[in-house]
Amino acid sequence: MSVKIVRNYFKENNINKEILEFQVSSATVDLAAQAVGVEPARIAKTLSFYTREKDAAILIVTAGDKKIDNSKFKQFFGMKARMLAPEDVEHMTGHAVGGVCPFGNPDSVTTYLDVSMKRFDTVFPAAGSSSSAVEMTCDELETYARAKEWIDVCK
Repeated sequence: MSVKIVRNYFKENNINKEILEFQVSSATVDLAAQAVGVEPARIAKTLSFYTREKDAAILIVTAGDKKIDNSKFKQFFGMKARMLAPEDVEHMTGHAVGGVCPFGNPDSVTTYLDVSMKRFDTVFPAAGSSSSAVEMTCDELETYARAKEWIDVCK
């Protein structure tokens, strides 16, 4: 269902990008890399975190081979990194686990992009389901995701 949300978001915002849909799961970095046919690092994984505000979330899109550095996260956001519980993900982001992406999210979601992706010409974020992706340049991702800013919070 949330691929439909992304399709509508793309249509409403005149984003002309092909959403790739697979017959196999792309719910993890490794599965997505296999489905797309690229190295895992080029998968733009979207991680979701709680904020101090009720019913608000932070999304951080990182290169597939990176992990959040807790001390960098705390230094930047002024709080401990706490990922959304699986039961809160869809309600808070509009997308189910495995398909969380930076497109078509509720207004209560703020998206950040980690600098770890800037080493690639294009990356592949999910497109709303556990069997989809879309290829974008980092500049396109920044624009289309309405990212607040580029940050450095990964190891």
